[in-house]
Amino acid sequence: MILIADSGSTKTDWVLTDGKRSLSRYSTIGFNPYFVGSDMMYDSLMVKLSGEFSPGQVKQVFFYGAGCSNNANITIANKALTRFFSNAKVSVNHDMLAAARALLGNKSGFAAIIGTGSNTCIYNGKEVEFNIDSLGYLLGDEGSGSYIGRKIVKDYMRGHLPKSLERKFLRYYNLKPADIFDSLYNKPSPNRFLAGFCKFADHNKEHEYIKEILLCSFTDFFENLVSRYPDYRKYTFNCVGSVGFIFKDQLREVAGKYDMKVGKLISSPIEELVNYHLSI
Repeated sequence: MILIADSGSTKTDWVLTDGKRSLSRYSTIGFNPYFVGSDMMYDSLMVKLSGEFSPGQVKQVFFYGAGCSNNANITIANKALTRFFSNAKVSVNHDMLAAARALLGNKSGFAAIIGTGSNTCIYNGKEVEFNIDSLGYLLGDEGSGSYIGRKIVKDYMRGHLPKSLERKFLRYYNLKPADIFDSLYNKPSPNRFLAGFCKFADHNKEHEYIKEILLCSFTDFFENLVSRYPDYRKYTFNCVGSVGFIFKDQLREVAGKYDMKVGKLISSPIEELVNYHLSI
C-alpha cells in the first residue's frame, strides 16, 4: 500500500492507494512543523488514522507538508511518520513541490499556493527550480488566508470596519479584543486563527470593503512575490489552495493587471497529486 499526503497548516488530505488506483481518503489536522512537533503529530495520527487502516500495511509514504522546506522541519515530520508507519519507506517534501506536481505534472512552469499561507515557485517538470521565500505569516504570506484575516481583524480592533460589517462580525464571532490577543499570543497556530476570518470575507465578498481587502491582498502577493520572478509574464499563473480558489475572480483580476495569463486554479492538490504518483 502507498499513502500520499498533502498537508497545509490547517488540514492534511491522505489518500491510500494500491499503486494502481485510489482506495480510500482521510483527513486530519495540518502538520506544519513550525507549529506542530513530532510527538503531537504522532499522537494525532494515532487518534485519527490508526482506526481507519493498519499502519503496518503501508509500504511507502509520500508526505508533502507546509513548512517542510529545511532539514530540521523535515526531520520533525519524518520522525513522526516513520514511528507511526514502521514498515514504510517515508519521503517528506515541501507542499510547494506537491502544488507544482499537481498543477503541472511533468511540464515546467509557474506554480503558486494561496491557502492559509502562500508560496510560489518555478518548476522544471521534476523539482522546484527557483523559489522566493514567502517568509511566513509574520513577515509575508501575502494574499493568503492569514494575510486577509489579519487585515480584517486589525480593522475590526481599530474600529475601521464599516458599521454594517462590524455588526455582522460581532454576531458571527462574538470576540472581544482580549480573546483575539489570547488566540494570537497564547494559543497554538495563530496563522490558522487569522485565516479563519476568510469565512467572513467569503460571506461578504460583494461588499466594497471586502472587495478592496481582497484586491489589495492579491496585489501585494503579485507585487512582492510573483512579479519578482524574472520574465514572469511568459508563464501562465497556476495556483492551488482554498483561498485562491474561493476568491478566483479577484485573483484573475489582479493577474490581468500584471499581464499574466491564468491557467489552472484548483482548491486542493490531492487528486492531481495522486494521479501524478500513479503515473510514474
